Amino acid sequence: MRSTPHVASSPDPHLRVPRWLRVTVPAVLILAWLVGAAIGGPYFGRVDEVSSNDRTAYLPATAEATEVQGRLSGFTEGDALPAIIVFVAPGGSADGLTGDDLAAVDERLKVVAGLDAVDGAVSPAIPSDDGAAAQAFVPLSGSADLGEATGELRETLSTGLPDGVEVYITGPAGFSGDLVSAFAGIDGILLGVALAAVLVILIVVYRSLLLPLAVLATSMFALCLALLTVWHLARSGVLLLSGQTQGILFILVIGAATDYALLYVARFREELAHTPDRWTATRRALLGSFEPILASGGTVIAGLLCLLLSELRSNSALGPVAAVGIVFAMLAALTLLPALLLALGRAAFWPRRPAYDPAAARAGTPDRGLWGRVSRGIRTRPRTIWITTAVALALGAAGITQLQASGVPQSELVLGSSEARTGQERLAEHFPAGSGSPVYVVAPQGELQRAADVLLREDGIAQVAVTADTPSGTAPVTADGIEAAGRPGGVAGGPVEAAAPEPVVSDGAVLLQGTLGDAADSAAAEQTVRDLRTAYADAVPEALVGGESATDLDTNDASIRDRALIVPLVLVVILLILMPLLRAVLAPVLLVLTTVLSFGTAMGVAALVFNAVGFPGADPAVPLFGFVFLVALGIDYNIFLMTRVREESLAHGTREGVLRGLRLTGGIITSAGLVLAATFTALAVIPVLFLAQLAFIVAFGVLLDTFAVRSLLVPALSYDVGRAIWWPSRLAGPPAAGNP
Repeated sequence: MRSTPHVASSPDPHLRVPRWLRVTVPAVLILAWLVGAAIGGPYFGRVDEVSSNDRTAYLPATAEATEVQGRLSGFTEGDALPAIIVFVAPGGSADGLTGDDLAAVDERLKVVAGLDAVDGAVSPAIPSDDGAAAQAFVPLSGSADLGEATGELRETLSTGLPDGVEVYITGPAGFSGDLVSAFAGIDGILLGVALAAVLVILIVVYRSLLLPLAVLATSMFALCLALLTVWHLARSGVLLLSGQTQGILFILVIGAATDYALLYVARFREELAHTPDRWTATRRALLGSFEPILASGGTVIAGLLCLLLSELRSNSALGPVAAVGIVFAMLAALTLLPALLLALGRAAFWPRRPAYDPAAARAGTPDRGLWGRVSRGIRTRPRTIWITTAVALALGAAGITQLQASGVPQSELVLGSSEARTGQERLAEHFPAGSGSPVYVVAPQGELQRAADVLLREDGIAQVAVTADTPSGTAPVTADGIEAAGRPGGVAGGPVEAAAPEPVVSDGAVLLQGTLGDAADSAAAEQTVRDLRTAYADAVPEALVGGESATDLDTNDASIRDRALIVPLVLVVILLILMPLLRAVLAPVLLVLTTVLSFGTAMGVAALVFNAVGFPGADPAVPLFGFVFLVALGIDYNIFLMTRVREESLAHGTREGVLRGLRLTGGIITSAGLVLAATFTALAVIPVLFLAQLAFIVAFGVLLDTFAVRSLLVPALSYDVGRAIWWPSRLAGPPAAGNP
């Protein structure tokens, strides 16, 4: 089929719209978005009201660590999170911590007990065997802001101690406090860096100030309404929100909304050259960009919603949160931005206003500039280009064998300095490394000794205790039974040890605590938990093993299962979306294969980079998130390209359509890729390992897809295959006269 590009010298008289309607429609749309942004804007400072960084809250309800966590309240009061305070003697002190030092420490701990965030009894200082350190346990309320609580705790402990005594806050509360502090810059620093990067790129691309501001306004208004919606859904308990999810939402909405806006702006400017009427240009631009924007956004949403099948709620919660963001990004690009540009007209592009040129062809000057040279190269050597590009990508993908994505210790989640990490290292120098983060075992009351014996036989367990009604809350357990609490009794003949205390019983079960010999967040501690579960399956089948190490283990195992399920599912869903969009089977299959190859290269290069900079591995969710974002967003650019190629192929034949589509979309898609890469790079300003790794993978992958896959591999492969690329649609059949 062949048609002639449409060029209009004046508005279609049959489509004339009253002037009052031309003014009213954009005004109402702009006002509606302004009101929505005004309501949603203040919620940027309220996200912490509905967010949680408690890892057990994101585990599936059937996970063993989750079951144990749910039963802890029957043995202990409240939902307190323990902070381990480590006191270390002044460096080089031969006497270690003296009696006076320990007395001063206990005085400070009495002050700490009066803090609002403290929920429960504060233990006295427990000296180490070598006398060089002491530790104390401070329960912090689960409802407290851990960043503020640990800061207040640090300030209270920093005064009144003997000179030279070092103090560290570590343990579960310490690490959580570090993580909360790391996410503190999301509302300000992250947004500021992302918006500044986008603004600079847009100014360079358009060489205008007004148009970049209109595009940024579109992105920010979309984010305000997305955040407003997500906040209320989180408040009502429909979904979970964490600092990590919040950061990804911000970046994704800004990047996606800007990309969709760039596509619309390109079509609008193109139409302004063919009609003097801004309303007609708006209508045609919407008709030309509606389908690719809707298809691109729909593809991303479909990929994100596949995360709902994740066993980890941290993954499944991201799906709907990010999908809400994409919905508002599309809405803003298809309503607010057209309204703004309709109101501004050609003035939006000042000082480079597009001129009305009725003689201009839709493809412009086909062989000039960068994309003209690229298209001539593809016309001359298509097979050489796509094979060379594919081989280079495959070589990069080989690095994926070096990827270490089986999990990282909690102590490594925060980049840079970490008091909790340093405190854990000092703790391990003087106490069992797992002090303060025990393995919890919930066992039937009648199986107490047998359950304790399993713990005592495990090499990775240094000490065993049972939760009991004693001042410390526990009583030691040995192979001979529960030891006496050591309290004096007043019987004839002098003081003797009190009788062994009775364990606390809840629903017919007791709670054992095993102090780990290794750091609770280490691979060795996870292996200890795995070995214990295997042993209990034979000795005490009803026993449940939980705690910090068990949470890490269950999280990693669930994440690996998620990856195996969701990755192929995302590919199938995207393929099913592309087929009706392109009215073909072969083209979607090839597009998905090229995108997967691009993802493999991004992960391979990332693995080499991560190892080179000394990262301690990666979370199993990093490849999963990287895959979902890169495949869904990478397909976006192929959709932008191939929908235009199909449009041009209908008029000029497939091979010419490929070249014309490349020239028409090359500049705008490259700009969109730069914007998206810049926004994801902004995630690296948050000092969290997961976000830094995700930022590199997505940013590098987007640039790779923009400059290699979409610019060279896909066009050259499509040109080489020819009209068969559209099989089995009519475009794959014999061409009309003159259409190759």
